[in-house]
Amino acid sequence: MTTNCGKDTFHMRIRVHPFHVLRINKMLSCAGADRLQSGMRGAFGKPFGKVARVDIGQVVLSVRAKDAVKGHVIEAIRRATFKFPGRMKIFVSKKWGFTDMFRDEYLKLKEAGELKDEGVHAKKIKKHGPLGTVVV
Repeated sequence: MTTNCGKDTFHMRIRVHPFHVLRINKMLSCAGADRLQSGMRGAFGKPFGKVARVDIGQVVLSVRAKDAVKGHVIEAIRRATFKFPGRMKIFVSKKWGFTDMFRDEYLKLKEAGELKDEGVHAKKIKKHGPLGTVVV
């Protein structure tokens, strides 16, 4: 995606993290191994790797990008889904970036000056509260 779009045209957010630890109980498979091992006694195992536990329908990653590179982003995510086990779906959101507002609502609020920029997302400025914080 960086080669086709450029590194400043998108923001990717990984939504799952590998907290689950996989363990392995190594077993010998050579002749006379039965005298060296104790079978399943003390079979907790050694840490083998970490994985993320993902439920059906859970969002794995999110990308916000400029509208001009939308096709490149969808193709990059489609190619990335082959690296994950299971079936993946790609959804194009109707909302603005990582905010909880739809595109037309966001543009109206921004034009009216009723948005507070919070970096990655934006908040609506409320019309009530202490007089020092209310923007008229």
